[in-house]
Amino acid sequence: MSGQHHYSPPREQLVAALRDKTMPDALKKGGLIVGILGMILFVVGAATGQARAWQAFLVNWLFFTTIASAAVMFAAVQRIVTARWSRGVIRFLEGFVAFLPIAAVGLLVILFGGKGHLYPWWDLVGTGELIPEKEAYFNHGFFYLRNILIFAALVGLQVWYVWTSVRLDVGVTPEFGASWAAGLRAKMRARFGEERRELHSTHSLQGKIAVVMALVFGFGWCVLAWDHSMSLDYHFFSTMYGWQVFMGGWLVALMIWAVLLRWYKGMFPELPELVTEKHYHDVGKLCFAFTAFWGYITFSQFLIIWYGNLAEETHFFTLRLTGAWKPTTMAAAVLTFIVPFFGLLSVKAKTFSPTMILFATSSFLGLWFSRYTEIYPSIYGSKVEHLPLGFWELGIFAGFLGLFAWSYAQFMDAFPKAQVFKMTSPYRDEVQVPVDPETMEPLPAHE
Repeated sequence: MSGQHHYSPPREQLVAALRDKTMPDALKKGGLIVGILGMILFVVGAATGQARAWQAFLVNWLFFTTIASAAVMFAAVQRIVTARWSRGVIRFLEGFVAFLPIAAVGLLVILFGGKGHLYPWWDLVGTGELIPEKEAYFNHGFFYLRNILIFAALVGLQVWYVWTSVRLDVGVTPEFGASWAAGLRAKMRARFGEERRELHSTHSLQGKIAVVMALVFGFGWCVLAWDHSMSLDYHFFSTMYGWQVFMGGWLVALMIWAVLLRWYKGMFPELPELVTEKHYHDVGKLCFAFTAFWGYITFSQFLIIWYGNLAEETHFFTLRLTGAWKPTTMAAAVLTFIVPFFGLLSVKAKTFSPTMILFATSSFLGLWFSRYTEIYPSIYGSKVEHLPLGFWELGIFAGFLGLFAWSYAQFMDAFPKAQVFKMTSPYRDEVQVPVDPETMEPLPAHE
C-alpha cells in the first residue's frame, strides 16, 4: 500500500476521543424501526402466500450476508499479511460481524420456512426426475446438514476472530461503551494478562483462526452460492459461480469501507491522522482492483460458456440477456463493473470524496441487481412480460438495510472504534517478527 500509516497517538488521547463519540441515534433507532417494518412486511407476505416475499428475502439475505462475511474475512487477511497500514481503520470493517447472527437466523428461516417456495428441485427429490448425482446432492437431510454446519463454522470463526481483536482493546481501556455489552467487556477483561504476552499470544491465535477462516470462507461460500442461487436453475452448473458470488460481496464491502472512512474522519476531527488521504487512496486502489477482478471472473464465466455453446449451459445466459431480464442484467454489469472501473482509473477519483461515494453507490446498487438477476430469472423463466420488481423487493431490502445499519451501530457503540492496543502499545511492531507466545523467544524465520 502507498506510504506508511504508523499513527500512534497517546493512549489517553485516543481513548478519550473514542469514548466521547457515539453512533447517531437516527442510525440506531431509525435502522431498528425500518428493519422491523421490513421484517413485518416479509412475515405478512409469507403468511398470505406471497411467493415474492420469500424470493425478495433470499435475494436480500444473500446480498447483505456476503458483504458482512467478506468484510470480516478482509479484516482477517490483514492479520495473515501482518498489515500495519490498516490498524487505525480496520475496526470500521470488523463491525460488520454484528450482522452475522441476524444472518444466521435468516438462513434458518429460509431453510425451514422457504424451502418449498424457493427451490424448484425440492419436490423432485425422490421422484426419479433428477439425475443420480443431483438426487444425492439435493437430498433434503444433506441439504440441511451442509448449510447449517458450514454457516455455523463460518460465523463461529468470524465472531471468534473479531472477539480476539476487540478483546485486546477492551483489555487496555477503561470501562465505557453501550450498556448492553458490559457483560461481554467484563468477560474480555477477565484473565487479561501482561500487555506484551497478550499481544503475542493473541497474534498467534489470530493467525491460526484467520487461515482456517480463509479456507472455510472460500469453500463455504461456494457451497452456499450453489445451494441458494445456482441450484434454482438445477440444470445449470458452473465452477466459477461461487467465486463470482462471494467476490461480489468482497468488492462491495470495500466500497462501503471507502465511504465509512469519510464519515469517520468527520467524526474524529481531533484525530486528523486516524483517517488520512493515504487511507482514501489505498482503499480506493483496493476497490478498483477488485472491481477489475469481479469483472474478470464474471466475464470469464460468460466467455467459456459462450464459446462452448452447450445447451445445458448457454440457456442460463440466454434467459438473462433476453426479454424482461435484459435490463437488470445490463444494469448489474454497468453499475458493478463499467462505471466504477473506468471511473476509478485516476488517483483523484479515489481520493475525492464525491466521486468515490458515487462509484461506491454504483457498485452497491449493481451488486444488488446482480443478486436479483442470479435468482429471479431462474424462478420465473422467460414467461414474464414485466419485471417482478417493486413493493416486496424494495420493502424487504429496506428491512435488511435497517437491520444491517442498526446492528453495526450497536457494535460500534459497544466496543472501541479503533484498534487502541495495536496503535498505542510500545510492543505493537514486535509482531512483525513472530515469537513463541509461551517463551517469548523469537521463532525461526520458517515458522
